[in-house]
Amino acid sequence: MIQVMGILNVTPDSFSDGGHFSGRDQALRQALQMVADGASYIDVGGESTRPGATPVSEQEELDRVLPVLEWIAQESPVALSVDTSKAAVMREAIKLGVTMINDVRALREPGALAAVAEHQQLQLCLMHMAGEPGTMQQQPQYQQVVTEVQQFLAERIQACVQAGIARQRIFVDPGFGFGKSLGHNYQLLQQLEKLQQLGVPLLIGVSRKSMLGSVVNRPVNERLAASLAAATIAALKGAQIIRVHDVRETVDAMRIVNATMAATMTGEND
Repeated sequence: MIQVMGILNVTPDSFSDGGHFSGRDQALRQALQMVADGASYIDVGGESTRPGATPVSEQEELDRVLPVLEWIAQESPVALSVDTSKAAVMREAIKLGVTMINDVRALREPGALAAVAEHQQLQLCLMHMAGEPGTMQQQPQYQQVVTEVQQFLAERIQACVQAGIARQRIFVDPGFGFGKSLGHNYQLLQQLEKLQQLGVPLLIGVSRKSMLGSVVNRPVNERLAASLAAATIAALKGAQIIRVHDVRETVDAMRIVNATMAATMTGEND
């Protein structure tokens, strides 16, 4: 069954919803609405990784993320994910009961690998990103983008396994929009099923991204139809978790995908 992960950015500068959910009431209301709409996970992020974003300090990220995780955990049993690359944020979030670490840097920051390896029930998502958010969209180049992304993720999976992290706890994300041109993004989407060769589930985030806006010529808040189309394509090509801003609509779309994939031929007149 394909699951939906709701995005909750508690930042002032995320590309789509920056500043919308930085207060307690706004963040909690949004999280509970996403749960009511069918989200299986809520992914809380305290540092924007949009193209051109500037880093925030460890303490600032902790101050943004931890209260929100605690508030949600008190109000709902939903699985919580934290979107971070910092080992200290991971460790503190784990104490609050997060289910998944979602790391755009694929546990390459100091201490991150060890922080996850210490907790045997924790899931994690390893994402591919070429460069850093501040510069990653400045003429990204690949010889074969799908092959290179696959090789990077295979190396990171192996590093995790060697550190004692069970393969069945790992998800991978090709990182749409993270150091990729428009053409690179659509090559990855077109050939997404190849990443299933890695032998771990795929977590995909294309919601409202510029790769969609560039094609449909719509601003960020008018990309729902494009986001649903991309999510459906990803699901049919093997994605098991779809990370989105618009949970209710995506849950409906994934129900249709799930029903289609589960259908069996029982008779022409059924």
